[in-house]
Amino acid sequence: MPATPAWPPKSAPRLFVEQPLSASEPVTIEGNQAHYLSKVMRVAPGDAVILCDNVTGEWAAEVIEAGKRQVLLQPRDHQRPREPVPDFWLCPALLKKDRFDLVLEKATELGVARIAPVLTRRCVADKLNAERAAAIVTEAAEQCARTALPEIAPVAKLDALLRDWPQERDLFFADEEGGEPAADAFCYADRPAALLIGPEGGFDEAERAAICAHPATVAISLGPRILRGETAAIAGMAVWMAEAGDWLDAD
Repeated sequence: MPATPAWPPKSAPRLFVEQPLSASEPVTIEGNQAHYLSKVMRVAPGDAVILCDNVTGEWAAEVIEAGKRQVLLQPRDHQRPREPVPDFWLCPALLKKDRFDLVLEKATELGVARIAPVLTRRCVADKLNAERAAAIVTEAAEQCARTALPEIAPVAKLDALLRDWPQERDLFFADEEGGEPAADAFCYADRPAALLIGPEGGFDEAERAAICAHPATVAISLGPRILRGETAAIAGMAVWMAEAGDWLDAD
């Protein structure tokens, strides 16, 4: 007698939705997400879709109706609660669009709680498309099976970021002129933390002086080489997660 296939299958598509999920309320998917399910994934009644709402966690939902313009789903099984997220922020200076897209994607995959873009004097870009940024982090979260979306803060000028910085949060500053090795600095981190990364041309002298003078700042080194902004962000996040973040609890 053939074995009963596992439900939901591992190949089930994943989507974040805005509607709070529960077993008592069906979910109607429209627009681009409906097109993805019906035309790309070709779901049919009875198929499974994994839904997340950034509040209750992950649900296995059954396709009830699959039309051209909308798909009706019924949440069945609560698979996982919303994941606990380390209290770690990334504060990256704005980069060229494709490079900053990479930072948004990898910050989501690596598990940061908040992305706070920074505008500095040497930034090539001076604005961020909030809708595009939200779409990038949502797609990244779906791809890597996160059940929590990172918050994306509005773009802030560096002086405003430093002025309004919460005193209880350490500000690790990736300083091209050197500092404590990142792994050493992070392994003793026991407070809310953030990582500040500069733009393509780095911080100018006045900006660097202001950062170093801030009482929350801890200057760190990411190694002997000068890294691109996106590389420094990814490397710094990875080291923090390995030394102080949720990689420590990974099975």
